[in-house]
Amino acid sequence: MRIRFILVLGILLISILVTSQSCVSDPSVIIYDYELTPSVFMPGDSGTLKLTIKNAEATNTVSKTTVSGPSTTVTTDTVGAIFTKIWLVSASDKNDKLIKSTIDYEDSGELAPSASFDVTFDIIAENGIIENLYFPYIKINLESYTDVSFPIPIKVSNTSVDIIPESVPSKISLSGETEITLNIVNNRENSVDGVSVIAEEIDGIDYVSNNVFIGTLDSDSSEDVSFSIVPQNIGIYNLTFKVEFKNGDNFHNSELSVPIEITQNYDVAPVIYSFPKTFIKGETSDIRLEVYNAKTESISGVLVVPSSNISISPSKYFIGSMDPDDVFSASFDIDTKDLDVGKNYTIDFKVSFKQGDSYYETESVGSTFSVLKLSEKQSTNPLVYLLILVFFIIIIYILIRFFKKRRISK
Repeated sequence: MRIRFILVLGILLISILVTSQSCVSDPSVIIYDYELTPSVFMPGDSGTLKLTIKNAEATNTVSKTTVSGPSTTVTTDTVGAIFTKIWLVSASDKNDKLIKSTIDYEDSGELAPSASFDVTFDIIAENGIIENLYFPYIKINLESYTDVSFPIPIKVSNTSVDIIPESVPSKISLSGETEITLNIVNNRENSVDGVSVIAEEIDGIDYVSNNVFIGTLDSDSSEDVSFSIVPQNIGIYNLTFKVEFKNGDNFHNSELSVPIEITQNYDVAPVIYSFPKTFIKGETSDIRLEVYNAKTESISGVLVVPSSNISISPSKYFIGSMDPDDVFSASFDIDTKDLDVGKNYTIDFKVSFKQGDSYYETESVGSTFSVLKLSEKQSTNPLVYLLILVFFIIIIYILIRFFKKRRISK
C-alpha cells in the first residue's frame, strides 16, 4: 500500500514538472536613444526629453511541454517586456531647485523582442536653479523583471546672447542719417532661434527701421546688424537696444544702453571758399563753395541751392553722389547790372541730399556783399599810386648815385 502511494505521488510530481515552463529568458530593455530640446537649458526654461526605449533581445520565447497519455505536445510562445511604470527621478541643486518632469507613464503595455517605442517627458529647470550639469534618472519598472535606471545629463547655463557696440560714435551730427553697427554674439553652447534686435523708441531720435531679424544664431557665432539713426534734436541721449531670442521654445532677451550726443555740427554742409565783399556794378563776379561729406557712408542726389532775389547762375548746382570724406566744388556767377549801388545784398546756400530712401537739407550758410561804381572802386586806391611813385623815385635816386660813384672812381 505504501509502495503504491509513493509511485502515484512520483507520477504526479513528474507531470507537474514536465508541464511547467522549460525556459525563461529575461528581455534586455535599454534606453536606445534620447533627445533634449533645448540641448542646454537656462534657469526657468521648460523643454522636452524624447526617449527611444528598445527591447534588445532578438528573440525571447517560452516553451511548454504537455504529456497526455502516450502523447507529448510542445508549444512555444514569444514573450515581450511588460512595462508597469516609466518616470523621471528629479535632480536638485544645493538650494533644492529641481530639474523635474510633470508626467509619468504607467501600464505602457508590452514590448516585443527587437521592437522599440518613444515616450516624451516635459522637462522643467526651475527658476533660480544654479548653472551646472545635472543627472536626473529615468526609471522603468518591468513586470517580473529587473527594473531599468538610466541617468540623463542635463546642462543648465546662464550664458546669454550679448550685444556689443561695434561702431557707435559718441557724437553724431543733426543732419541726415548716421549708421551704427552692433555685433550680436551667441555665447551659449547651443544654437538659438528667432533672434531679432530691436531699437527702443526715444523722443528726439528716429530710426529708418528699428527692428532687424537675424533668425538662427549658432553656438559661439556672431552677426553684425546696423541701424540708421535720424536725429531730430540736439542733446545727449541713451540709445537702448534689445536682442530677443528663443532657447528651445523659451523666450529670453538681453539689453545694451549706450550714450550718444547729437550736435549742431553738420557732417554734410557747404563751405564758402571765395566770396568778395564788394562787387562793381555791371560786372559778373564768381563765387565758389566747397561741399564736403564727412559721413561714414555715401550720399546721393547732392544739390547746392542758392537763395537770393538777385540773378545767380546756375540757379542750382548738381553734384550727384559723394563718397565718405569727398569734397566737391561748386561755382556761381552773380550778375550785378541790375543791382543798386551802395546797397548790401545777402546770398544763402544750402545743400540737399539723399541718404537711403530719405531726403535731407542742411542749414543755410551765407555771406553779404555791397555794390560799388567803377570810379568809386578806383578812387578808393590813391595811396597805392602814391606809394608806387615814391618807390620809382627811390629806385631812380639809387641808380643815379651808383653811376656817379663809378664815374668818380674811374
